Amino acid sequence: MKVVDKSDNVSLHYKGTLSDGQLFDSSEGKDPLTFEVGSGQVIPGFDKAVVGMKLEESKVFTIPSDEAYGDVKEELVYEVPVSSIPAELNPHEGQRLVSNLEDGRQIPVTVTAVKEDSITLDANHPLAGKDLTFDIKIVAIN
Repeated sequence: MKVVDKSDNVSLHYKGTLSDGQLFDSSEGKDPLTFEVGSGQVIPGFDKAVVGMKLEESKVFTIPSDEAYGDVKEELVYEVPVSSIPAELNPHEGQRLVSNLEDGRQIPVTVTAVKEDSITLDANHPLAGKDLTFDIKIVAIN
């Protein structure tokens, strides 16, 4: 029976949870996730976990933060004046915004604090610093 190897295209269903059991993503009710193993299309720990699995095999595994979205980088958390955010956005904690960089690039940020004169933005990935647990089932290997 074929097993997943580097450069194979695999399709799988998955459920992703945090260490407290909170669901952060799932393919339930959707098409399976399909990717080429080892191509960098998924986080490194996910790539490693599927190698050697067989068709229809299920597995539960935890990816430490350093093999997922990395540690939280404090230099990616910064304050901006309230006046730099359009008032119609009505910024509030947890809100996702897009920040314009000086070089013209845009990056997604999360509002982490709102004060009278400033807003704290976090450009880290929302799952940075978190260990991720996945429950997966391989549905195709090509």
